[in-house]
Amino acid sequence: MMHPIPRPFGRSGARLPVRRGALLLGALLLALVAWAVGLAAPAGAQTVLRNMSYDATREFYAEFNVAFAQWWERNQNEPIIIDQSHGASQSQALAIRNGKMADVATLALAPDIELLAGAGLVPSNWRQRLPYNSSPYTSTIVFLVRSNNPAGIRDWPDLLKPGLRVMLPDPRISGGGRWAWLAAWGQVLAQGGDENAARGYLGRLLPQSELITAGARNALERFALQDEGDVLITWESEALAWAAGPQGKGVSVVVPPRSILAEPPVAVVSRFTERSGTRSAAEAYLVFLYTHEGQAMAARHYFRPRLPPLAAQEIWRFQPLELFTVDDLFGGWGNVLSRHFAPGGEFDRLLDRNRPDPVANSDGRG
Repeated sequence: MMHPIPRPFGRSGARLPVRRGALLLGALLLALVAWAVGLAAPAGAQTVLRNMSYDATREFYAEFNVAFAQWWERNQNEPIIIDQSHGASQSQALAIRNGKMADVATLALAPDIELLAGAGLVPSNWRQRLPYNSSPYTSTIVFLVRSNNPAGIRDWPDLLKPGLRVMLPDPRISGGGRWAWLAAWGQVLAQGGDENAARGYLGRLLPQSELITAGARNALERFALQDEGDVLITWESEALAWAAGPQGKGVSVVVPPRSILAEPPVAVVSRFTERSGTRSAAEAYLVFLYTHEGQAMAARHYFRPRLPPLAAQEIWRFQPLELFTVDDLFGGWGNVLSRHFAPGGEFDRLLDRNRPDPVANSDGRG
């Protein structure tokens, strides 16, 4: 049974008082925002909420939306329709910035939310408005290989085996692609290598990689359904879900000894919710991600939950590995964007040097 929880969104944007990793979080998030009752639409009205998200969350939000809609109707005495949209993370952020209506953005990486904050669509203090820097679940980057792993891939250096065909979502548009690039670079640093060693590793990996320009899900489908490539660098959630599903007999998941802690963020697109009158529903929707019910759903779809008791309970789903963060090894997202993904940055320079025309043809799907 759901019970009211303290509101995480103050009018001043004050941070919810939760100590990272403490059991207090579970106590504070026992249920959903009762305060929304006073702000909700009149009885008999119908709220429509739009969530624009990235590729790898499709199935999770399909289940999550049903659960949240049931809670909303039960507690607000009104139906709610939730429309979900998925695609490459940066493409989704650009679409919202260019005027596509969204009430919430649940994207792959913080710079995509910052893009919206810079346009005045999301509050500048969006990170402080929900626990864990507004990142309700985490993931990492792993490898998907052919069944029984015929290429013998165990770790990052194995991706450099001669003749191996590597599938990689394009970091220029894909959040998963950017996390994969940083995982590949960071694993060199995490083992004591310097920047030149990391650059050398990526300089050898790119010539063997086919960049998929339509996002992480399209890369997965091409690898698994169309038998393209020998290994796919992808989200842990995507790889585990596919391998556990009815089409998973042809693939195996390889978790390297170390990879990056991916922290996908969420935010209310306040400019649009104020216009449409959906602010209370949008805020409640994101808070629901932190409840036990929301966290359990995330775990079922192979996202790593944040609630400490549930994270401990669900650890059996995930293989242990050493996880480093963007802050640990790269000095934060500001440094990452300027050094790696800005025009003329590390990615562009290595791409131009090693692959004059590396971009795979795409069918345009996200």
